[in-house]
Amino acid sequence: MKPNKPTIVFITLVLASLACTVNTGGPDYSDLTPIPISTEAAQSLQDGIKKSIEDGLTSGVVTITITEPQITSYLALRLQSDPSLQQENSTPLITDPQVYLRDGQMKIYGKTQQGMFAANIGIIVNVGVDADGKPKIEIASADFGPFPAPEGINETITAIIEEAYTGSFGPVATGIRIETITIADGVMTIVGRIR
Repeated sequence: MKPNKPTIVFITLVLASLACTVNTGGPDYSDLTPIPISTEAAQSLQDGIKKSIEDGLTSGVVTITITEPQITSYLALRLQSDPSLQQENSTPLITDPQVYLRDGQMKIYGKTQQGMFAANIGIIVNVGVDADGKPKIEIASADFGPFPAPEGINETITAIIEEAYTGSFGPVATGIRIETITIADGVMTIVGRIR
């Protein structure tokens, strides 16, 4: 028996839809201007922190400014290169990350995929200073659309941000007491003193 044309078309459509990714929603951040990602921006983050520390050795005060392209690029490269931040199929836990520094918060958006289903994600992070003069990082909310937030996401995001801080500062990080962290208009400013 030879299949008729409608049956072939239906089977073709079903197979094509199985090969596609189905977007299941999540937070909409399409109204935000996309932030470019580059290795140069990630490197400028580390270079800027190093220079701020060198200047601080003379004055005793360290002032670091971090821009949205710098932190977005750092996060994107970190997610691509660290196997512990990847899913079983070696894709990053978060793809196409965008980090916005606005209104006193770090707002991380991106995409995640589980099987053929994809969703937008949004993670809102409060960054402050604890009593010991170290960064205090708290996840205010994590929205993975219809997916449950991956186990350990709070710890993972906190570890990435802390590593950006300590990894970029290097051994000097323990010798700096942070006094303030402000986030506004696309810039995070960290002010501290050399101990």
